Amino acid sequence: MALATSISSPQLRHCSSSVPPPRRRPWRRLRPAAAVAASATATPPSEGNIVIVGAGVAGLATALALRRLGVGAAVLEQGEALRAGGTSLTLFKNGWRVLDAVGVADELRAKYLRIQGQEVRAVERRVLLETLASKLPPGTISFSSKLKSIAEQGPDGTLLELEDGRQILSKIVIGCDGVNSPIARWMGFSEPRYVGHMAFRGLAEYADGQPFEPKVNYIYGRGVRAGFVPVSPTKVYWFICFNRQDPGPKITDPVALKSEALELVRGWPSDLLAVMRSTPEGAVVRTPLVDRWLWPGLAPGASSRGGRVVLAGDAWHPMTPNLGQGACCALEDAVVLARRLAPAAAGGGAGAGVVEAAMRAYETERWARVFPLTARAGLVGALVQWENPAVCAARDGVVIPRLVRLGPFLEHTNFECDLIEPAPQSP
Repeated sequence: MALATSISSPQLRHCSSSVPPPRRRPWRRLRPAAAVAASATATPPSEGNIVIVGAGVAGLATALALRRLGVGAAVLEQGEALRAGGTSLTLFKNGWRVLDAVGVADELRAKYLRIQGQEVRAVERRVLLETLASKLPPGTISFSSKLKSIAEQGPDGTLLELEDGRQILSKIVIGCDGVNSPIARWMGFSEPRYVGHMAFRGLAEYADGQPFEPKVNYIYGRGVRAGFVPVSPTKVYWFICFNRQDPGPKITDPVALKSEALELVRGWPSDLLAVMRSTPEGAVVRTPLVDRWLWPGLAPGASSRGGRVVLAGDAWHPMTPNLGQGACCALEDAVVLARRLAPAAAGGGAGAGVVEAAMRAYETERWARVFPLTARAGLVGALVQWENPAVCAARDGVVIPRLVRLGPFLEHTNFECDLIEPAPQSP
């Protein structure tokens, strides 16, 4: 392991984050597509007209935003059920604005702690997905529907072939199929880039109540950093990021995963170790951290040349978690794409040019947002994963205090988002 020397004497720095209060703004309400479409007599399209591939955060949020705008969509999910694994997602105020817009924020706020009084909460991934899915009509999500191939069919749309032999001809395909997206690969995107460090994540459980204040706790070593944050009155999320030349073999043994994580931070602060030991073995995951920088003029666009396929979330712009913006940006994508696409798709028979224009507008708006964030997250990750002792001393004494306390550092969580009133014709 390349980290042996840096772990044996970590020279730790332990601090808590302090974030500025959110700036409140009056909400504006966005009318359903049925109310703004050119044809007042247009009927909503059948669900086959729009197919969303992937029932993750981006896919379910897009389906819900479209539905509230009066447009139906079918969701294909390769798993047998919604993703039950994973730990939690830290959602900043931009993520909560989107959840407000689609009508699920208050239901989630009631379950999770507000960090230091700010609009920042760590939310269990499983609960977020279940909450979004619960607002969709029964049968919207088709499980055990793994994509095998995708092919353009000219003006007829795009043909999706599934592993079980089913074929679906869709007018519009929205790829929300995650970091290793087959649709992104089909569109010409490069594989996500491994950034040189990995992460352990876990969710500790305290049946009698967890003992920590609602704040984020960070600990920095040489080439290793960790942190933990209360999620709810009974759960605490924790993470460890560590340098590694390559991801190495995948470990599936849950006991081995937890043991390796504890070994990485042996001798670190007792609070962190106590949280980790209170974590069920099955609630620990280890993943390589990757990103994809959408260089202007070099990376493909978010929509296909035929104007029938478009990407959202990690399928388009995977980013490292150093700014806590992966899930937040996926939620932003969902509401922006729905807002752009719904008027074009509301009639069910919109021409390819109208749909393509809507997709291009979404792409332009979102690229200006996600490219800088992806780059910034990658650079921050490189900075805090330094191993050189002298450089780490400067980092801990000067850089880190400014990063975790300066209000301007969190300006990226500002996001304008209108409330979406449910379409009158929605049952």
